[in-house]
Amino acid sequence: MLKKQMEKYITTLKDPVELHTEEKEYAQRHGLLHGVEVKELESDVRFADAYVERGNKETEEFLGEELFEFLNLPIGYFKERKNEFMYLESEWFDLISVDAVSLEKDDVFGTYDVMLGLKVQKKYEAVIKKYLEENLHDEGSRYNLMFDANEGVWSLNFPLNGLEGFKEDLSVREAYTLIYGFLFRLAESIENKQ
Repeated sequence: MLKKQMEKYITTLKDPVELHTEEKEYAQRHGLLHGVEVKELESDVRFADAYVERGNKETEEFLGEELFEFLNLPIGYFKERKNEFMYLESEWFDLISVDAVSLEKDDVFGTYDVMLGLKVQKKYEAVIKKYLEENLHDEGSRYNLMFDANEGVWSLNFPLNGLEGFKEDLSVREAYTLIYGFLFRLAESIENKQ
């Protein structure tokens, strides 16, 4: 799954191929670069071309589309605006078979909740659960995982607070970079069980 996506992605790019650390290291480990020149991108530009919008948690009413600069706000933005969530679409999430990722502040537990669709087959349930149980820590060890057979997509919710590297003073961009790294490693775990 991930290897095919990476091969396809690399072959569509011109020299030098621009990759972030996760993708570059993965491509090197799997021999996907074959003498291709690689330019490593900084993590702060990963979501420069992302589509970002805010919505109302209760009504799902569209509150506005945001520019890249919105990602520089602290995640505390959602602590102050508990009725809001944000939705982010990116080609990088497509690479790891993830639908758009939403982020909001949970009113009950006080955590920052991550919600997404994971486009992998139902047969990988045990692998997904094992990865989540081994990699979500402390107060963030709870998660919700449900398969939608009609869509063929896993609905996955977990607390950002449970990820290694989480701090209350993260920017929204840093939070999404942390989420991406976590999901990239999940995609690798699933691939290793194929």
